[in-house]
Amino acid sequence: MNLRVLRIELRRSVAPWAGAVVLVPALAFLYLVDGAWWRDTTGWTAQWTSMALWTRSLLFYLWPLAVGLGALQGLRDHRSTMYELLTSTPRPARHRAAALAGTTAFTLASAFALLVLVGGFQVLGNTEYTHLGWLPISLVGALFLIAGAVLGMGAGRALPSALTPPALAMTAFAFTVLMHMSLGRTETVMAGGVPSTEPNRVSLLSPTVEEVRDTLVTLSAPVHAGQTVWLLGMAATGFALLIAATPRARLTALVPLLAGAVIALLVLPSDPRRMYVVDTSAAELVCEGPVCVTTAQRARLDDLAGPGKKALRLLHAALGGQAPVSVRENAAVLPQGSTPRWSRESVLFDFDDDMITGVKGEELTRALIAQAMVPTCVPVGWSGTTDASSQVIAVGWVTGDLAPLDGTGYSEAEQLAEARPVWAEFRALPRDEQLSRIRTMRAAALSCEGDPLAALKGGASR
Repeated sequence: MNLRVLRIELRRSVAPWAGAVVLVPALAFLYLVDGAWWRDTTGWTAQWTSMALWTRSLLFYLWPLAVGLGALQGLRDHRSTMYELLTSTPRPARHRAAALAGTTAFTLASAFALLVLVGGFQVLGNTEYTHLGWLPISLVGALFLIAGAVLGMGAGRALPSALTPPALAMTAFAFTVLMHMSLGRTETVMAGGVPSTEPNRVSLLSPTVEEVRDTLVTLSAPVHAGQTVWLLGMAATGFALLIAATPRARLTALVPLLAGAVIALLVLPSDPRRMYVVDTSAAELVCEGPVCVTTAQRARLDDLAGPGKKALRLLHAALGGQAPVSVRENAAVLPQGSTPRWSRESVLFDFDDDMITGVKGEELTRALIAQAMVPTCVPVGWSGTTDASSQVIAVGWVTGDLAPLDGTGYSEAEQLAEARPVWAEFRALPRDEQLSRIRTMRAAALSCEGDPLAALKGGASR
């Protein structure tokens, strides 16, 4: 298809509208709705992989629209009552179909590329970690739009009815909903007996992705390969339906779609931990002495190094040989609902922790000490509050100053009202007894199996 044909098709088809329907609502949704895509380190403009995953998640709504608009495009010849005339011309049907499909594919791919570019320009100013690992995520997303539109065109040509476009759009939307909510989910039970669900391989036939919960998580190569096979089969079926002239040919055209689905299910991983995997390059640690962050967050190392080293010095003075020896960003990615895992040797922290986010200097030092002494045990992916009173007392014991902490979920008055009586009783104890209770408290907090405050009061921690 040359540029002249492309210009003609753009003037006489709904292809430009298809591109606008993809780009404009997507940008409006991202900028006008205050959602998770604007928060924390997983914001859609914070990192390249997060940007690619958030834009892919918009296909939950955009892909059904692309299918419906493709079907509307496929009805063009039928609406113009020129189908018999066109089939009598010497030009092969595949040439006409290629011009029709190619124009829509071009506009949809361009619209999705512009959406990615808008996010990409902002990511450039927000991170120093640049890589190309995000590119397959976006390329497959564009291919989903193209394949869906071509399939819609073929279905519109095969079923020339005014009801075909809305029916196909609703069917595609129902498909994405089922893949995301029931057919594509498998029920599991976490170690603590908490029920949960995980995606299965069938869910990967859907254009959308899981909500972005960790900036270090990306899609694996087998996922990209399986989805590409599935989409090539979908596009082949759509194109075959566009040029099919007999019922038998239309029935045969379904073979690539079915074959693509079967092959894709054989290629796609069945284990959720092989679907969404840790980006090892992004998770690699960058250190300044004993203070380390992941490569994805290396721009924050300078602000963290000083407070981190000071926190380690204070912890060593208070705990002696049992003090942690390093401060590290937590690069472990655990299943949703699982119990966090903490370390005695390292102060593990997360930049998305409310106590860490947005604080610097002395307050960051206190937050790291709190994380070393009484880390939170809220299940992964759950919202909840920390044991603020235990953290306030533990930090006060290390620094010698009882003061409230930011980001605990409790007001300063609430923190001090509960901590002061325990603090007064605790400080009256001999030094050896204080150290014994602190060690018991810390052991209970690190194992997530005890009550830190009970240990400080001298009662049973379990």
